[in-house]
Amino acid sequence: MKNITSPGLIKLKGILFLLVGLFASVLLFLEQPTLKVAVLFAIAVWCFCRFYYCAFYVIEHYVDSSYRFSGLWSFFCHLVQRRKHESRPARTGSDDSNKHDETDSRNHL
Repeated sequence: MKNITSPGLIKLKGILFLLVGLFASVLLFLEQPTLKVAVLFAIAVWCFCRFYYCAFYVIEHYVDSSYRFSGLWSFFCHLVQRRKHESRPARTGSDDSNKHDETDSRNHL
């Protein structure tokens, strides 16, 4: 699928996401119109937004500056690949310089 590059289409897409989300929220609330449902739904939405922010911004700027966000699937693949690299056995040796070299090489991958 080709990336959208038109600023107008990007704004339209954002507005459509907002409208569909609001419509779905209203329909869900109308199923069980209680304060408890409204609060739990608001908490769930807030938590998903924070997760998306974490996947998009926090990882790239505070955890791994080499990571470039391109979607949640990209984030999942990044986590899996990172775990594979971290699960490799450490080098053996009593010299502290080996630990420094190992840290430097992981930062440049």
